[in-house]
Amino acid sequence: MNRYPRDMTGYGPTPPVASWPNGAKIAVQIVLNYEEGGENNVLHGDAASEAFLSEITGAQPWPGQRHWNMESIYEYGARAGFWRVHRMLADLPVTVYGVATALARAPEQVAAMKAANWEIASHGLKWLEHKDMAEEEERAQITEAIRLHTEVVGAPPQGWYTGRCSNNTVRLAAETGQFAYVADSYADDLPYWMNFDGINQLVVPYTMDCNDMRFAIQAGFTNGAQFESYLKDSFDFLHAEGVDGAPKMLSIGLHCRLIGRPGRAAALRRALEHFKSHEGVWFATRLEIAQHWAREHPPMPQKRPSQMTRDAFVAEFGGIFEHSPWIADAAFDLELGPTHDTAQGVHNALARVFRSASPEQRLGVLNAHPDLAGKLAAAKQLTAESTAEQAGAGLDVLSDEERAAFQALNTAYVTKHGFPFIIAVRDNTKASIMAAFNQRIANDTQSEFAQACRQVERIAELRLIEKFAP
Repeated sequence: MNRYPRDMTGYGPTPPVASWPNGAKIAVQIVLNYEEGGENNVLHGDAASEAFLSEITGAQPWPGQRHWNMESIYEYGARAGFWRVHRMLADLPVTVYGVATALARAPEQVAAMKAANWEIASHGLKWLEHKDMAEEEERAQITEAIRLHTEVVGAPPQGWYTGRCSNNTVRLAAETGQFAYVADSYADDLPYWMNFDGINQLVVPYTMDCNDMRFAIQAGFTNGAQFESYLKDSFDFLHAEGVDGAPKMLSIGLHCRLIGRPGRAAALRRALEHFKSHEGVWFATRLEIAQHWAREHPPMPQKRPSQMTRDAFVAEFGGIFEHSPWIADAAFDLELGPTHDTAQGVHNALARVFRSASPEQRLGVLNAHPDLAGKLAAAKQLTAESTAEQAGAGLDVLSDEERAAFQALNTAYVTKHGFPFIIAVRDNTKASIMAAFNQRIANDTQSEFAQACRQVERIAELRLIEKFAP
């Protein structure tokens, strides 16, 4: 099957209402990444020194060598930065993304995290790149990260974030059955569920924009005021959306060696004061958000057209275009994926086939539609969809005079144009249908053919909306 695995739709125009505790308008979630002591280093058995996320712009790995300057920058995060941030955030819920080997080298910091009642999630075994890692090796590293984390912290992690992940990471983390959430995603402002071979895994997306990592990349923040301003703007916009009835989550990413520098810490402190000055703010750990979401929005069975067999797909959608299952059969061969697992997604696939069909094929679809209030309706020989549609517009309870008028118009319209009069009756009333009938019968056939095709697409759309309704 020609399938595209990425979900480009998500919650679409109607995201679920978060229902944060106490009617909060925004959930603010602060992550402190603890990586110092888990970075690339020949002392750790790695091939080269670290080169990522430091004060050294454009740093390159030093194969087989220690990098004294890089090491001391990371050491600043553990020795000074962590404690400055800890003092600033000790009274707030915080999630630590802890690299297991870094935590093992930080007993004082782990004790402080636990004393502050911070959530300590797993940030993998080591702070390194996973994109070229074999699947079995990555699976083994996840297993070892859980084991070492549990040994060092005293409890297994309930959240997972690799960061420098592979395309296998989220699936492999889900397979463990260990995690209330996985954070290796930047795809939304709200948590969402993914399914891997029957395993429902909650994803609580993370951030790269409200993240102090942008102090360590070229296209980033150059001073604390920029970071502060960006955090405040993000907070204000999301808080306003929450006031308007669509609460979201603001994720903030911090690193001990970056935000722990005084000039940046000052900016964070001012941003936090701004957040605290507003009503309706829920400061939460990622685990608290995950647990809340699982209670309020548990995974629900969902129609997955992109995962159906051809026979099942045609059986389900073959009648959407009246008596034209060939459209669904051809749509099955398109590049379908999770983004097509909605009414609009399936409609787009079916409509593409219809629009690309020959004029003769489209004429066949038009002629498959019954007359409005015609002989088939009287004989109760309409499809279930057409029966419901015509009944919804009151065409099943016509007076003798109204029925005669419709039948006369049907005959005249077909005689002139060569196909039935077609209109999306669910968008209309009996009166508006009659008015459109009288107006359109005078149009030229080319214009009516185009209009009839548009109406056929609209009828299909309405049928799919009803089929996908909860």
